[in-house]
Amino acid sequence: LFIPEIGVGEHYKYEIKNFEGHIYEKSDPYGFQQEPRPKTASIVTDLNTYSWTDEDWMEKRRRSDPLTQPVSVYEVHLGSWLHASSAEPAKLPNGETEPVVIVSELKPGARFLTYRELADRLIPYVKELGYTHLELLPIAEHPFDGSWGYQVTGYYAPTSRFGSPEDFMYFVDKCHENDLGVIVDWVPGHFPKDGHGLAFFDGSHLYEHSDPRKGEHKGWGTLVFNYGRHEVSNFLAANALFWFDKYHIDGIRVDAVASMLYNDYCREPGEWLPNKYGGRENLEAADFLRQVNHIIFSYFPGILSIAEESTSWPMVSWPTYTGGLGFNLKWDMGWMHDMLDYFSMDPWFRQFHQNNITFSMWYNHSENFMLALSHDEVVHGKSNIIGKMPGDTWQKLANVRCLFSYMFAHPGKKTMFMSMEFGQWSEWNDWTDLQWDLLQHEGHQRLKRFFQDLNHLYRSEPVLYTQDFAQPGFEWIDCSDNRHSVVSFIRRDQDSDDFAIVVCNFTPQPHSHYRIGVPQKGFYTELFNSDARPYGGSNMGNLGGKWTNDWSLHSHPYSLDLCLPPLGVLILKLDKKKTAEVMG
Repeated sequence: LFIPEIGVGEHYKYEIKNFEGHIYEKSDPYGFQQEPRPKTASIVTDLNTYSWTDEDWMEKRRRSDPLTQPVSVYEVHLGSWLHASSAEPAKLPNGETEPVVIVSELKPGARFLTYRELADRLIPYVKELGYTHLELLPIAEHPFDGSWGYQVTGYYAPTSRFGSPEDFMYFVDKCHENDLGVIVDWVPGHFPKDGHGLAFFDGSHLYEHSDPRKGEHKGWGTLVFNYGRHEVSNFLAANALFWFDKYHIDGIRVDAVASMLYNDYCREPGEWLPNKYGGRENLEAADFLRQVNHIIFSYFPGILSIAEESTSWPMVSWPTYTGGLGFNLKWDMGWMHDMLDYFSMDPWFRQFHQNNITFSMWYNHSENFMLALSHDEVVHGKSNIIGKMPGDTWQKLANVRCLFSYMFAHPGKKTMFMSMEFGQWSEWNDWTDLQWDLLQHEGHQRLKRFFQDLNHLYRSEPVLYTQDFAQPGFEWIDCSDNRHSVVSFIRRDQDSDDFAIVVCNFTPQPHSHYRIGVPQKGFYTELFNSDARPYGGSNMGNLGGKWTNDWSLHSHPYSLDLCLPPLGVLILKLDKKKTAEVMG
């Protein structure tokens, strides 16, 4: 149907009558904008009116390799990071305001911030903390706030909860202006059964499989795309391109990849169908993921494509021409589980679980891993990060600093969820604000200062990011001192002979004379100490650094006699200038 002279802003739906005479009212699957929920009409929208100002950013990105760059991601749910008063006019384009925007239903007197207000408040906050990227929980249109965006009905429409498509373009543009990349969670694995969405679109199983043994996730109440149908796989591949092209995003994090790759995912025997070879692998889904990644990297070099994949499927982050799925990063779910198990136990018992700390390096080079502590770890009775930690308040905060210091020193890119940076006690509640009132307390202020300094150290020291995925980038000094629950290792730069020494003490017992071997003679500056007084620590350390002794240890010709703080991580680096001045 063609309707002449229809204007921008016109609301419309498709009315579809099937062969049985049944009538279905549907939103446009390719619609660029939808009405704010609970309404479901599509809106005619022109996506070519916004004037972008991020040419330099886009050109720099095109020429860069993110795998050798610092990637520190702040994961955020826009609907619960912060609300505004419903009495406060919303910021609109050109400085205009309007008194009413969509209201947060379960927080009386509150409304969502608009994309433009988020640009004013969220971007400066994240930039001050030193993160390199923002990751947004899905912002594609979805009917139910409580789904966090993971049940999409409008794949081509940014959610109208926070404003118009042009407003979202403004938000991304401002991120780039402030040297922040934007990653969007993308959900090609399943879609909801809402009547206005893709389900049973024309009275037949158009987007989904007709057989529920392949086409339904009963546990989630959602339907599975039929990736073997070219029209469906092209709909989704084009959608990934669309977000990079029209909204200048810098990456996608593909949700629930494991649910796509396995026909028996969360299904009992008899509830799933094997592939043509009799196996449980979903071959069409694997081919689809290869297709998507091949296409987006062909058009947009320098971007990120991140898989949330929790199994041992091989070569997830290998290029498609080698038979891999084509992502360039994969979440390290094993590291996440090992760390949270380890840090949740009483420190005395950690000596029996040293393998939790060291095991990740056995498989580290099999994939390009991203270390992630995400929203999934702070909901559904799991407690927030600080609540998982043992001990009194001081030890809980020290454990948090120890965990994240080890995370940032460990090979791999980094992702952490909002609220962890200031030690929120309560679980994440997607209906209310974060516990910003905690920042009136000194301990939480100091934890925020810790994250700020940790991010800036990470970004300023190439030894911590240029060789995350190359074997020369990491070397154990000693990983076997389980009696003291201490590990030490070296991180090396790719483009120079610089290296850093990292020593981690995972118990509250300090060690005033702890010796480790080092490869070069000289003065090692203490770049970072997670136990420093500005972070709320006990301020034990090494008075700025230590000189080596000519005693060989740990297969190295020299050694350092260090003071290890309780529940502390030290990062030291050879000061070549000072060493040369003193030693000639």
